[in-house]
Amino acid sequence: MSSATDRPGGRSPSALRPVNLALGAIKFAEGSALIDMGDTRVLTTATIERRVPPFLIDSGKGWATAEYAMLPRATSRRNARERNTGRLKGRSAEIQRLIGRSLRAALDLGALDGHTLTLDCDVLQADGGTRTAAITGAWCAAVEGLARALLTGDLQRWPIVRQVAGVSVGLVEGRALLDLEAVEDQGADVDLNVVAADDGTLIEVQGTGERTTFTRGQLDELLDLAQQGLAELFEIQRRAVAPILEEVEASRSRRSRKPAAPRAEKDLWGRP
Repeated sequence: MSSATDRPGGRSPSALRPVNLALGAIKFAEGSALIDMGDTRVLTTATIERRVPPFLIDSGKGWATAEYAMLPRATSRRNARERNTGRLKGRSAEIQRLIGRSLRAALDLGALDGHTLTLDCDVLQADGGTRTAAITGAWCAAVEGLARALLTGDLQRWPIVRQVAGVSVGLVEGRALLDLEAVEDQGADVDLNVVAADDGTLIEVQGTGERTTFTRGQLDELLDLAQQGLAELFEIQRRAVAPILEEVEASRSRRSRKPAAPRAEKDLWGRP
């Protein structure tokens, strides 16, 4: 890569790939979202169950966890299903722990009292940035699932406290690039995955000098670029969840209204 416009698709260094994010991708799940970032496609579903891990029994808190898997033909050649090997690959285990940590940062676990939220993230097609796309989609699936639980009375309090999304950045031939696709990720000198909240705080930064070291200045440049991309992703998330959040807000407003004081008996019958 030698010019600022020779990225795949002619993207600028600071441009995200085209993003599509839609709720309601799965009929039976409490919540679901399908996210496309370029040619990367991830399906996320949210399941809410009346149970908690043993360490949280009688704690007054709930829990959120995640599972991550890649379909056998998500990549250019078939990969065996991990269940057939009898063990989870280290990469998959690390990614699903990252997704779980990221989503717990979005939640008031006290409002989930007695419930566990499970996010299943399945990569349908992998072309770079699958873990960050999974986190971005999982937040939307969680919002839909938790909204349904609140609207049906299964939850008494709204547990979402912040937005969470993720994006990749990297140095490729000395240039800082946003939202790496596979060919860029494979040639990156430095690779970062950045997960953050919509208030600008960071949740997790995974950074590696793949082929070289990098300076504090380069790290700051990459983080600034990531925050720029995350701002766009937060807006896309907000548009996707706006209809269901309107239902939640209407329900919360109805619940907060004080009932009218009972009328005195003498006033019930009008004038004598």
